[in-house]
Amino acid sequence: MITITRKLEFDAGHRIPDHKSQCRNLHGHRYTLEITLVGEVIEEEGSSDNGMIMDFSDVKALAKTHLVDVWDHAFLVYAKDTAVRSFLATIPDHKTVVIDKIPTVENLARTAFDTLRTVYNDRYGTGLRLHKLVLHETPNCWAEITDP
Repeated sequence: MITITRKLEFDAGHRIPDHKSQCRNLHGHRYTLEITLVGEVIEEEGSSDNGMIMDFSDVKALAKTHLVDVWDHAFLVYAKDTAVRSFLATIPDHKTVVIDKIPTVENLARTAFDTLRTVYNDRYGTGLRLHKLVLHETPNCWAEITDP
C-alpha cells in the first residue's frame, strides 16, 4: 500500500461556549485540511488514473463537494448553543452549519473524518480508504485522526 495526501483550505467561524478563555467568543479561523488516502496503485492501461491511487483532482473535488464547500465561510455552531443559533437565525441568508458536538478542532476533525470516510472508502477496487485526516485550526494547533 502507498499513501497520497491532498491539502485544502477553508475559512469558518465557531465558538466554544464553555471555554475559560477567548474561544468562548464568536471568532473564525483559516482551517487547513489534509486528507491522506491509502490504497494500491491502479494498473489499468488507458485509464486516466493509471499509475495512481486516485487522481488528486478527484480527491479535491470530492472533499469540496462533501465537506469544504459546506463548511467554507460558514459558522459552525454547536446544536445545544441555542443563544448563538437564535442570533444567527436573525441574519438573513446566513450560512450556518449545526454540529452535534462542541466545534473544537478535535470534534471537527472527527466529523470531517466520518464524513469523508464514506466518500473515499472502497471507491476503487484497489483497497482505497481514508487513512488519516489532519485539521489545522491555526498554523500551530491541529488535530489528527488515523484510521486504526
